[in-house]
Amino acid sequence: MDGILSLASANLLSPVVLFFALGIMAALARSDLTFPEAVAKGLALYLMLAIGFKGGVAVNEAGLSLQVISVALTGMAIGFVLPVIAYLALRRTSRLDSATAAAVAAHYGSISVVTFVAGTELLRLGGIAFDGHMVAVMALMETPAIMAGLWLASRDPSAKAQKASGDLLREVFLNGSVVLLMGAFAIGWITGEKGMTAIKPFIDDPFRGVLCLFMLDMGLIAGTRLRSATKLTWPLAAFAVYMPLIGATAGLAGGYAIGLPVGNLALLAILCASASYIAVPAAMRLALPQADPAVYLTLSLALTFPFNLTLGLPLYLWAAQSLTG
Repeated sequence: MDGILSLASANLLSPVVLFFALGIMAALARSDLTFPEAVAKGLALYLMLAIGFKGGVAVNEAGLSLQVISVALTGMAIGFVLPVIAYLALRRTSRLDSATAAAVAAHYGSISVVTFVAGTELLRLGGIAFDGHMVAVMALMETPAIMAGLWLASRDPSAKAQKASGDLLREVFLNGSVVLLMGAFAIGWITGEKGMTAIKPFIDDPFRGVLCLFMLDMGLIAGTRLRSATKLTWPLAAFAVYMPLIGATAGLAGGYAIGLPVGNLALLAILCASASYIAVPAAMRLALPQADPAVYLTLSLALTFPFNLTLGLPLYLWAAQSLTG
């Protein structure tokens, strides 16, 4: 217990979490603090480029191994199963229609890049090593969840998903975040340490400062969502807390089964516990236009994201440390 309290205390007092809290408080107080859309997008693009590139460099140094393949397959399998669990839970505990329940379920099988980044910062704070190939695992976990959500919706005749048109396939496989992450990952893998040396002053030194600005913007958005959450019910609020715990448990079980070291195990748990609020909403708007975005965005961004950022991350890291001894 002392270990998890120590991790939680360190995480809550980190600049990343405090800037996020500042954004929430500013939004709830109706401050006029805002980020121009172009600036917010630029911050997100920078973070994805830096994350992908550094992950590719790390794989270049370590080489492609059986563990890389096994953790990628494990993450993708969990990404398909979690939406099924989420959908069944929502249908039994809430009054959501099938389309909205399927859309929410897809969010909880997918991943949050920002939660992943916050998790890596927590690991660095604790001096715990992890492998760069976890970035590739993160990117690969987007698509299975979207496909699972569409499959779940298509099973109900009253909430059939639109067929996978060219627009939907483009949104799933050519989503900007996925393209940039995997593209930067490939460039880092190709160029290796020489590439890192060439652009280190750009992608390494400013990273934490840019992350704090991005978290401030995320706090503003989450606070605004909370302020206008008229459709939030207690069963849905509870789902936004217990579903990440189910996801983390699945990630810990799968990662432990394939023998992941503590840093990678914690990151897989964090990925499985996170919920998308960028790639999946864009895909759901195309595939399930009848689903209610006010529900799935409020749950993933305004409830699950703050829970993971403040309490979830140290809990998942503590669990990973306990499992690996």
